[in-house]
Amino acid sequence: MEVPHSETVFQIMELCGEANGRSTVSCTAPWEDRNDDDRKARVAQMNTPPPRHGDGTIGKALDVLDLVAGLERPVRFSELLALSHHPKATLYRLIQTLTNLGMLRYDVDRQTYAPGLRLVRLAHAAWRQSSLAPIARPYIDALSKAVGETVHLAQLDGGQVLYVDKRNAAEPLEMFSQAGKIGPGYCTGVGKAMLAFLPDDDRAQALAQQAYFAHTEHTHTDAGTLESELAEVRRNQIAYDREEHEPGIICIAVPILSETCRALGALSITTSIARKSLTDLSVLAPQLQATANDIAVATANWQFPSQ
Repeated sequence: MEVPHSETVFQIMELCGEANGRSTVSCTAPWEDRNDDDRKARVAQMNTPPPRHGDGTIGKALDVLDLVAGLERPVRFSELLALSHHPKATLYRLIQTLTNLGMLRYDVDRQTYAPGLRLVRLAHAAWRQSSLAPIARPYIDALSKAVGETVHLAQLDGGQVLYVDKRNAAEPLEMFSQAGKIGPGYCTGVGKAMLAFLPDDDRAQALAQQAYFAHTEHTHTDAGTLESELAEVRRNQIAYDREEHEPGIICIAVPILSETCRALGALSITTSIARKSLTDLSVLAPQLQATANDIAVATANWQFPSQ
């Protein structure tokens, strides 16, 4: 199968300054909006997986890469130090090693770090071998055209949601999710659709890793209420985001299940309360589930690493 150029890889290449074969360096940088910087820093901190205890130097290095990637812009050492769990000397040593290995890129003029070109190669390999997106592409294209709303494809990564593909609505809405972004599992439709089908021990561990930050008045703020809803999701194989992550944004989501009922990923239809109600979204459930089933069948003969 020929793998299409992914939006996820494109975003990494943009950060590396190589998108479309040209440098993204300019005298007026889009990341100089400090209010936006602060917002992204808070989001990155909430969405970065917890420190990997017992994983040694490799685990610590991955913590740093997660943090840099989560900020979505070139970042100074002082900013990373403020957000990192590591001591200054440890963080500096990790960053220097990652830079020497090409996993990070250092801009001498601006004194900032960004994902390196070596990550682009790794992202391409992961896209081809581990992502549902290449297989799901024609199915989510068809679903998007049929429903006219935003469609998300996601996979679970350490209890968090990794958006691997997205189709915008005919009239696009501004929202957090983009292909390549990490989002919370506890307050998104796709997150709950996947968490519900984890084995008991894995689900307990994933729930313990959630931030339970109250993004809105509708957000789950403890594992107890979330677990109750996940039991309902398992029964119905349907999950909802009831303005839990972003005000005014709702969605219906379903898991993409293997033959053993493991969640390979999740699929959702997202809209705003100005356009549709949850009842309206429920009407789309059969189309959404049929598409998820088609994707599951398409992966059956492909060695995809299930959760």
